[in-house]
Amino acid sequence: MSYQFSQESENRFQKLLTMFPDKRSVILPALYLLQREKGHVDIEGMEFIANKIGDPIVLSHVYGVATFYTMYNKKAVGKYHIQICSNVSCYISGSDNITSHICKKLDIEKGQTTKDKKFTVSEVQCLGACGYAPMMQINEAYYENLDLEQVDKILDSLE
Repeated sequence: MSYQFSQESENRFQKLLTMFPDKRSVILPALYLLQREKGHVDIEGMEFIANKIGDPIVLSHVYGVATFYTMYNKKAVGKYHIQICSNVSCYISGSDNITSHICKKLDIEKGQTTKDKKFTVSEVQCLGACGYAPMMQINEAYYENLDLEQVDKILDSLE
């Protein structure tokens, strides 16, 4: 059976279609709806979005958008997706130490998910909080001006 949106996401999708004269403009928010619901964006989901938009050339556009932007997970991630910024401001403020610390604490490498599927650690480029470096994003929450003690408290609160 092919993928289907929940009723809430379907309602949001239908509203999006009325907001954009060029239906391809719906690709970004539709992929976001898919990822929020499914946890990641896979080929089945990309085909679903393309078919819902209905433009015959849309599948290549959907695939291009989904694979270009790192904000779309192409494979399943843990319950808590920890994304540590490694761009210049965060890096010079110690994001590499934070990444190493988290990976060691969770006994995984960057890009991996813990065996219990609870945590995935990703190193990402700019998350748009350069003035508050180093920072990380866990699911949709931002954590800024981090040090290792704060990181431990945050992770312990998720356990």
